[in-house]
Amino acid sequence: MNDPTRPPTPPSAWPAELDALVAAPAHHRVLFENDRVRVVETRIPPGDTVPLHTHRWPGALHILSWSDIIRRDEHGNVLLDTRKSGAPPQTAFFGWLEPLPAHTVENVGPCEIHNITVEVKD
Repeated sequence: MNDPTRPPTPPSAWPAELDALVAAPAHHRVLFENDRVRVVETRIPPGDTVPLHTHRWPGALHILSWSDIIRRDEHGNVLLDTRKSGAPPQTAFFGWLEPLPAHTVENVGPCEIHNITVEVKD
């Protein structure tokens, strides 16, 4: 999706077919949506890898249960491996996420990942 020699593609231009709900419906579902927000539940069982997808809107994240992950870009390059961060997995965590370009998420830990994100539409 992104060529390092060109400026990054804005989230509004990311392919609609890579939206998390289209590209990875087994792991994402809408709990609520209107013209201003979309509330998305994400569940990733241990050992699962979520197919390549994007999150075009920023949002407030509430982690209900966590496990270690490896996040990779569309070329398979590791962007994040929480096992190397030195921080223990967190539960009942609230945080903010910026839009995420095309990536996969592999649950490499022993627990299901379960979170709710309130995405704020542009």
